[in-house]
Amino acid sequence: MQEKYHIITYGCQMNLHESEKIAGVLRRMGYEETETKEDADIIVFNTCCIRENAENHAFGNIGALKKLKKEKPSLLIIVGGCMTQEKGKTEILAKKFPFIDVMFGTLNLEELESLIEQKRKAKKRVVKIREKEGEIVENLEPYRTSYPNAWVNITYGCNNFCSYCIVPYVRGRERSRKAENIVAECENLISQGYKEITLLGQNVNSYGADGSTGATFAELLDKVASIDGKFRLRFMTSHPKDFNEDVVKVMQKHRKIMRLVHLPVQSGSNAVLQAMNRRYTREKYLAEVKMLRSYFPEAEVTTDIIVGFPGETEEDYLQTEALVKEVDFASAFTFVYSKRTGTKAATMDGQIPEDVQKERIMRLVALVNSLTRKKSEKYLGKTVEILCEDFDEKRGYYMGRDEFGRMGYFKSEKNVIGEFVLLKITQANGISLYGEAVKDLDK
Repeated sequence: MQEKYHIITYGCQMNLHESEKIAGVLRRMGYEETETKEDADIIVFNTCCIRENAENHAFGNIGALKKLKKEKPSLLIIVGGCMTQEKGKTEILAKKFPFIDVMFGTLNLEELESLIEQKRKAKKRVVKIREKEGEIVENLEPYRTSYPNAWVNITYGCNNFCSYCIVPYVRGRERSRKAENIVAECENLISQGYKEITLLGQNVNSYGADGSTGATFAELLDKVASIDGKFRLRFMTSHPKDFNEDVVKVMQKHRKIMRLVHLPVQSGSNAVLQAMNRRYTREKYLAEVKMLRSYFPEAEVTTDIIVGFPGETEEDYLQTEALVKEVDFASAFTFVYSKRTGTKAATMDGQIPEDVQKERIMRLVALVNSLTRKKSEKYLGKTVEILCEDFDEKRGYYMGRDEFGRMGYFKSEKNVIGEFVLLKITQANGISLYGEAVKDLDK
């Protein structure tokens, strides 16, 4: 009987892509995917500790498996990802959940197969958390589940040490892949029919900063965009301290590169930005947006914003609101500051009361939503190119995104997943667009 695996993923797009790599390892070992935990022979938790709620969800879901493990002793429960890499967290997991069979970290995902084999040979728990980042392993072929979109890592780790962020401590220092390996992976994906590639890194703009890759980020972007075929190219995340005109000039050279940049500002206050150790000012950020739009007036910017950071005054918060209005973001991911043990911000004076944090986030979300609705209304009557990604069986709509990441829904008599479709927008509902397919561009 075929053994099955089930993966539970928390956190960012980086984690979703790493879960594809975990799935690739398990499939090479002979396992097939199952949608339910009850049918699984191996359950893998790919955890996140960037925010407290993701960590709490992981703890709750791991604990919920105690009964299933008792009923099914042969079930292997594996925990990996950022949470296990966090200092002292494996000891807490081991004590709280003695039924965990294997634990591994973000720096040794490539060892997962050998760790599972070790567990099969021994009764005791297997724990392997590498503390120092090693060479980048290039033979981890992911099992991709996001067609027609594909995610391609160009860097791992981070050197920035923002005062609120635990990423450098759990993902290690920044390492860049060789340019030729990235280009070869992208060429292979295009040959397989993938229509959108997103280059991933904690800070893509610092790609190749140590001179070991044979290319800067702008040069890498140019190489990937030069691959033959019709496809879209995106990149994330850009750090405002490193985002530069060289990248925008490459965007101008290649229409395949989407005119949408994810540029996390985090705060509109210079005082808060300094306390966050972001190493740019409000003025520099606004100048970068102005520079981008001087090349592409239609360019859109998405962002991340944290409210309630230690020491944030009402005036600081209002400066963030003012920046949001000035930039007119396409969308914004908004968060309440979450204290993470081990970061500098966790020990700062001036921690903001929870009720103040909640009140500010509600105001910010209302502002962002109002701007997003106005942008959606501008789509009415226009015809846009959609890359169809999926079909919503419950509602009977095909769905896909335009260049700027806005989701469009439409009816079609035939399966158009993976195809470019011209969509005339007839209705705008918040961040969602509805329309009629005008023409299948692939025919």
